[in-house]
Amino acid sequence: MLTFFKNILSPQREQIISEEDAMKKFLIVGLGNIGPKYAHTRHNIGFKILDFYAEKKSLSWETAKLGDITTHKVKGRTLILLKPSTFMNLSGKAVKFWMEKEKIPLENLMVITDDLNLAFGTIRIKTKGSDGGHNGLKDIQNILQTTNYNRFRFGISDAFAKGRQIDYVLGEWDSEEEKLLPERLEKSCEIIESFPLAGMNITMNTFNGK
Repeated sequence: MLTFFKNILSPQREQIISEEDAMKKFLIVGLGNIGPKYAHTRHNIGFKILDFYAEKKSLSWETAKLGDITTHKVKGRTLILLKPSTFMNLSGKAVKFWMEKEKIPLENLMVITDDLNLAFGTIRIKTKGSDGGHNGLKDIQNILQTTNYNRFRFGISDAFAKGRQIDYVLGEWDSEEEKLLPERLEKSCEIIESFPLAGMNITMNTFNGK
């Protein structure tokens, strides 16, 4: 006669499994401003990269608390993509909420943003650093109380006249940039998957400056 025993996990074992699951989840945040007014602006490159990735993988966005969310599994890792709906200057609120809700470790967070200090399309991936005058990064730093989080900066260049920075950042891509964007977006998708699969060190070595 067969006897079936219920497998009861000890609290300690459950905690280990929970921690292992958490390490397989990654939060990829693209910064931008919501609404059609900002959809094609340089400042919204974070949104644009995530939208491109989602379309490439046939993912559907869900409007949830503090942002639009979609998820994708890659070789045992779960990627949670977030486009905050808080507007750029309050991005930290959405980042913190979804990190806590999904129990995402700080090292599994990556923030995608535009960078005026880099030539158009230049990629700079770092594990920490200053906000560089970027209000979205500044708010994330203030809310998380640390500068030690992964960021993927996408260069938009500084080709603007004195006093025209805001107009430039909130302006739309010119025709030459539009031609070059698809290849840069493809490269950005490779970075999104390299981060959870290969780790930050290999990702930085592979893609920085490319």
